[in-house]
Amino acid sequence: MRRKAAALRPPPTSEEQLARMRAHVRASCEDRPGIYRMHAADGEVVYVGKSKRVRTRLLSYFRCAYPEEKGARILREAVRIDWEYVPSEFAALLLELQLIKRYRPRFNVAMKRDARHFAFIKITRGPAPKLVVVRGASDDSAVYYGPFHGAQRVSESVRELNDVLGLRDCTLDRRMHFADQQELFQLTPRTPGCIRFEVRKCLGPCVGGCTERQYAERLALARAFLDGADDGPIEALRREMEASSERLEFERAAALRDKLRRLEDLKEQFLRFRFGVETLSFRYTVPGHDGDDRVYLIRRGRVRAAFPAPRTAAERAAIDRASAEVFGRAERETAQVPTHEIDELLLISSWFRRFPEELERTVPASEGTLGRIYIIPERNAPAERIA
Repeated sequence: MRRKAAALRPPPTSEEQLARMRAHVRASCEDRPGIYRMHAADGEVVYVGKSKRVRTRLLSYFRCAYPEEKGARILREAVRIDWEYVPSEFAALLLELQLIKRYRPRFNVAMKRDARHFAFIKITRGPAPKLVVVRGASDDSAVYYGPFHGAQRVSESVRELNDVLGLRDCTLDRRMHFADQQELFQLTPRTPGCIRFEVRKCLGPCVGGCTERQYAERLALARAFLDGADDGPIEALRREMEASSERLEFERAAALRDKLRRLEDLKEQFLRFRFGVETLSFRYTVPGHDGDDRVYLIRRGRVRAAFPAPRTAAERAAIDRASAEVFGRAERETAQVPTHEIDELLLISSWFRRFPEELERTVPASEGTLGRIYIIPERNAPAERIA
């Protein structure tokens, strides 16, 4: 198998072709912000990159001293390089993200790795959906909540949420048998076979312990809790803890206290995340190459519109109208983020975390924003509020 794979792999780019690509970059490329693409012989885009100085960045690939360096490995696969100029590094970041999503280049691993620093709560599809803690968000049809820090802590909190609401945590391939589900043939009685159902920590959708509607109602409660609209699971645990304490069952009360703290920790992360997303909403003016300044309308950590910096009253009025539309729309506050927005949210949050002085170029939207900016912190780093 390995010999066959090696035979199918194209030969490395020749020194002659590398020399032609280097000469093309030297003769044609300018030192200004932009993105570049590396193409294989069959047309595949093997790498997408960006730089404030595209020419300097591209020439650095040809100076790789060791064959195992990433730049050298990319060049061995590439036979053609093209590039595209943009007004600023910020614009280059946004375009790079779009192109990586479009082409999925095999050498672009940094962005995938960055996304996996965060944990997400995913609601699966199919009968009896379950809550799953994952790193990164890859299923565009699923519902995700996050990002959060500390996958293990989030997993513990989700386990407590499942126990309180009776949601399943068995494998995805486990067949569901709802109580209201009619079977064509049932030769023998169905046996429980579910420990969590037996100890009353799961509704038992796999053993006919509940109807499909009953399970859907509990899942709706979980989503309401994840949206921050209902503290029912926390209140239920608190009542049970207080009742155990009154019965002098102190060990059980202490265990319930720990469960309660885990859910409260999860809720605190929801609140911090929603605060961070909502306050990443403003106009952002970015100086561009050769005076090509741009104005970005950013709401909830995503660029909703971009314009050349206005030079006339009519252009300013157009941006004001767009701002009223973007920031005036009512959007539900939630920790749920559409999958296609997650990468851009992380990118923009990271940008202002790396360059906090850029916040001086932002103007809070006239409606629905706060005067202080919250940046989603790095893993294991405290949240930071930047005036």
